[in-house]
Amino acid sequence: MPADVAGELRRARPPRSRRGVVVFCTGLSGSGKSTLAKDLRDALLERGDRTVSLLDGDQVRRLLSAGLTFSRADRDLNIARIGYVAAEVARHGGIALCAPIAPYAAARAGVRRMVSEVGDFVLVHVSTPLEVCEARDRKGLYAQARAGVIGSFTGISDPYEVPDDADLAIDTSAVSRHDAVAAVLAHLTRGGWLGA
Repeated sequence: MPADVAGELRRARPPRSRRGVVVFCTGLSGSGKSTLAKDLRDALLERGDRTVSLLDGDQVRRLLSAGLTFSRADRDLNIARIGYVAAEVARHGGIALCAPIAPYAAARAGVRRMVSEVGDFVLVHVSTPLEVCEARDRKGLYAQARAGVIGSFTGISDPYEVPDDADLAIDTSAVSRHDAVAAVLAHLTRGGWLGA
């Protein structure tokens, strides 16, 4: 291959070690996805070799998606907004860590398509069972949903479409926080996004 063609290809699609990547953690409320994303952020920042941005579902709801309801259309719009910001991070070679519930497969697929135009996408299903998530619920949201006080609550009165395209599945009731982070770091290293 001529050197100028190879150079253009490298510029258009750099190696994964320089390409942006979105690590998208999805799971039920209380599954541990925010904790995993925060611990992963800390581990990546400690390494110091990549720019890292965290888009936590609760924070995005308060800041970027304030005023949206929990209707399917508004949930999809919230996920699209997260995807847009994450894709911009990836476009500039950074790592975006996202931790929304993202209950619908079509919305997750939309984010994957958006990100794949500018970088790479890794879907992590935080697969902690519903009964464990309910037991962890400090805010009492599951109890309110079961009592009918909160409507359209994912896992109770609204569906959670389990990903069939996840790159990793992590049950935080079966592994420690340290091991959950290690599993994601190992996947990113095997995939070439992180150095050994």
